[in-house]
Amino acid sequence: MTKVSKKVPRKKASRQLLYIVLSFAIGLAGITGLAYFLLPGRGDLGSPAIGGGSFTMIRQDGRVVSNADLAGHPYLVFFGYTHCPEFCPTALFDISAVFKELGPDRKVAALFVTVDPARDTPEILKTYLGNFDSRIIGVTGDPATTEAIAKAFRVFAEKVPGEKAGDYTVDHTGVYLMDKRDRLVSAFNLSRPPQQAARELERYL
Repeated sequence: MTKVSKKVPRKKASRQLLYIVLSFAIGLAGITGLAYFLLPGRGDLGSPAIGGGSFTMIRQDGRVVSNADLAGHPYLVFFGYTHCPEFCPTALFDISAVFKELGPDRKVAALFVTVDPARDTPEILKTYLGNFDSRIIGVTGDPATTEAIAKAFRVFAEKVPGEKAGDYTVDHTGVYLMDKRDRLVSAFNLSRPPQQAARELERYL
């Protein structure tokens, strides 16, 4: 009986030690996973692809533009439309302010992809974007092309009927920063001061 009573505490101690080690390993794995998903710019670390790939659309000047034309320098991708009441013009003014901070000679661009191709013809885009930095390129395409690029960037866009017959707005999201190798860096924050946003862009020039 004496021999048995001495072995029991050892087993309990071993089990407790094993439990502590396993708990620590699981906790460390959870923290690592959480940090991965919260880490800015995690697109460089092998997260599921967003954006990139090939696309061909029509610029506001009527010329064809593809992802190959943007290779070699970073660019922003912004999904919006010209009838957007507030968010789009505000975002475009913010992008223009960031580009102004970079200076006129810095090779950077912003792709303004319309989510309303039925109304946003190249001519409409050209007039609309005349109020913003010339490095913002407006692009449109047929519904299938527009849907494909929106899907590639995992952008949500949905028509919302307006008060008048045939009128509508489009709920939408999405401003992204792509590096010079056409890879996603992260979503781009336009709510900060333009000087701060410009410093981030400079890192990828």
